[in-house]
Amino acid sequence: MTWTAPEITREDEPTVGDERTMLEGWLDYHRQTLLHKCAGLTAEQLRTPSVEPSGLTLLGLVRHMAEVEAWWFRENFADQRVDWPYFTREQPDADFDVSAADAEADFATYHREVELARAAAAGRTLDETFTEVGPKRRTFNLRWVYVHMIEEYARHNGHADLIRERIDGVTGD
Repeated sequence: MTWTAPEITREDEPTVGDERTMLEGWLDYHRQTLLHKCAGLTAEQLRTPSVEPSGLTLLGLVRHMAEVEAWWFRENFADQRVDWPYFTREQPDADFDVSAADAEADFATYHREVELARAAAAGRTLDETFTEVGPKRRTFNLRWVYVHMIEEYARHNGHADLIRERIDGVTGD
């Protein structure tokens, strides 16, 4: 049996709420949008690149966002050491290399990282700061992480729109 990306029920973005409700709601909306763009596609379709010379794929975006979730919420904000599913020093962009990827396992990894990200931020204030891992050592707060993640998803969801349209002509929300 061929695995296909599951259909999802996407909740509407929040239109009223306090800051935390709005940030979490918009981030969840964009998370769901990426999955919505993948819904119903086979593993092979998810590995279909956009347009040459780009090798960008929907599966690569799912893998990338799993690592971005881990990087900002767990590795940086919560100061947890992450066992990276794709990244290595030798292949820092391995998340985008889907040539031998297992789409079902990659979707499970994505869902796990989203849940771990939620857990890392739960009960923490938006004003809580941390120092970035790496050479720049910049200081951020949790609010910035939410805003950045919304921006990152929004940008990649635009890519996902174009890739999905190329695969099967589906456009729109």
